Amino acid sequence: MAEIPAQGPGDHELIRAAQAGSEAAFEALVRRHENRALRVARNLVSNPEDARDLAQEAFIRVFKSLERFDFRHEFTTWLYRIVTNLAIDTLRKRRPQVSTAAPEDEEGEWELAVDGELPSEGLEREETVSQVRACIDRLAPHFRTVMVLRELEGLPCTEIARIVGATHVTVRWRLHRGRKLFQDEWSRMQGAGAKPRQHPEARSVRPSETTSRPEEG
Repeated sequence: MAEIPAQGPGDHELIRAAQAGSEAAFEALVRRHENRALRVARNLVSNPEDARDLAQEAFIRVFKSLERFDFRHEFTTWLYRIVTNLAIDTLRKRRPQVSTAAPEDEEGEWELAVDGELPSEGLEREETVSQVRACIDRLAPHFRTVMVLRELEGLPCTEIARIVGATHVTVRWRLHRGRKLFQDEWSRMQGAGAKPRQHPEARSVRPSETTSRPEEG
C-alpha cells in the first residue's frame, strides 16, 4: 500500500494544529505515516498481528506525548524511535540477549562492505524476500533494528543514531556486525537447504532497494 504523499500542511504544521486541539490535524498526521509505522514494525517483529498492535500503540504514545514534541527534529525521526523502542521491548521479552554492543566512547572506523553483495540485492522473488526476512528475524534486536532502518528503510546512519539513541560510531559498528551475522545466517540456511516459512506480507520488504543510498562516512 502506497504512503500518502506529504501534500498540503507539513508535519510540523499539523502537529501545531493538533496541539491546539485539532482532531482533524492529528488524524491527517496518522494517515500520512501509518503505513510507514506498520512497515517498520512488520520488518522488526515479523508477526503481522503484533506489528499492527505495535504500530497502533506507537500512535497512542505519539498522541499522549504530542505536547512535548521537539520541533528541532522531523516527526518521522520521532515516530521511528517510538516504533523501534516498542519493537525492541517486544523482541527482548521473547529471547535472552547477550550484549555485543560497542562501547560508546570507542573510536575508529570499520570497513562496512561485506564480501560480495547482500543476497537480497537485485532479487525480487517472494521466496527470496521471505528468506531475507527469516535471516533478519534471527538477529538480536539491536542488530535487527539498524539493519531494517538502513537496508530496508534506506535511512542514513546519522538519522539512525538519533532514532536508536546511540552514537554514529556505534551504529556503524552494529551495521557492520549485523551484516556479517546476516551473511553467516544466510550461508547456513542455504547450506542446510532450509526453506523458511512464507510470510503473507513478504512483499512489503523490497530487497532490491537495500543499497538505495550510499554509505555514510
